[in-house]
Amino acid sequence: MTFLEQLRNAERYNGSLLCVGLDPEPSRFPGRYQGDTNKIFNFCADIVEATADLVIAFKPQIAYFAAHRAEEQLERLIAHIRFAAPQVPIILDAKRGDIGSTAEQYAIEAFERYGADAVTLSPFMGFDSVAPYLKRHGKGAFLLCRTSNPGGDDFQSQRLASVEGAPLLYEHIARLAQGPWNLNGQLGLVVGATYPAEIERVRALAPTLPLLIPGIGAQGGDALATVKAGWRGSAAATTGTIVVNSSRAILYASSGEDFAAAARREAIRTRDLLLQARSAP
Repeated sequence: MTFLEQLRNAERYNGSLLCVGLDPEPSRFPGRYQGDTNKIFNFCADIVEATADLVIAFKPQIAYFAAHRAEEQLERLIAHIRFAAPQVPIILDAKRGDIGSTAEQYAIEAFERYGADAVTLSPFMGFDSVAPYLKRHGKGAFLLCRTSNPGGDDFQSQRLASVEGAPLLYEHIARLAQGPWNLNGQLGLVVGATYPAEIERVRALAPTLPLLIPGIGAQGGDALATVKAGWRGSAAATTGTIVVNSSRAILYASSGEDFAAAARREAIRTRDLLLQARSAP
C-alpha cells in the first residue's frame, strides 16, 4: 500500500485521527526507567503496545534518539511497531532539508535504514530538496508549511511580494504541494494546531493532501477547532485526512509504574475528543 492508503486504512481500522509522537526524554521516564538512556526502546515500546489500537500513526522524533546515541534503539523500535501495530504507518520526524546527493542519503536513512513510511521535510531549499524522497514509490513526505511555533511568523506569514493579494509564503508552499511538486501523489503538509484559521486556509489550497497537525495536548491546540478546520469527508469516506499529533501529554501522563496504562487512558480521551469533533455539526 502507499502511505496515503495506509493512513486511510488506519483511520478506518482504528477509528482514529490521533498520532502519538514518540519523543523520549529519559529524565522524564517512570521509576524503573528513570534517566536510563539504554531504556529508550523499552519505554517507547511500552507506549506503542498500550496505544497500538488507538492511533492513525506513530511519529518518532529522530533528535530524541540521536541525542542519546540511541539510533539503534530507534531501528529496533520501528521494527517493533511493524510487529505490534502492522496496520499503523510510521512517520519519521526528521525535518530534513538538504539538496542533491545529501538529500539522497537522507532518503536512504529514512526509508531504508529506519524503514519509515513517511518523513517530515523543510522545503526552504526548494523542490530539489524534496525530489529525492518522491522517487520512493508509495512513500510519504510532509512539508513544513505553517508550523505551531511563534517564530514561524518570521518567514511563513511574510508576503512574497509587497502588493495586496500576494500569497503568504505558507500559502505558496501549500499550492506547490497540492500541485506541481506532488509527483508521487504522497505529499502532505505540516500545520500547527495553534493556528486553526491557517489550517482552514491550507485546507482550502490543498483540499486532498494529508495534514500532519502537531500542537494538541501540551501545546494547547483546540481539538474541535483543529478538526473542523482540517478534516474533510463524510461517513462514507475521508477526502482530506488529518493526522493530529500528541506527544508529551500521552507519553508522560503518569510518572509512576502505571505510565503505560495512563498513556492509554489519555490516548483514548484524545482520540474520542477528535472523533467527536469530526462528527459535530
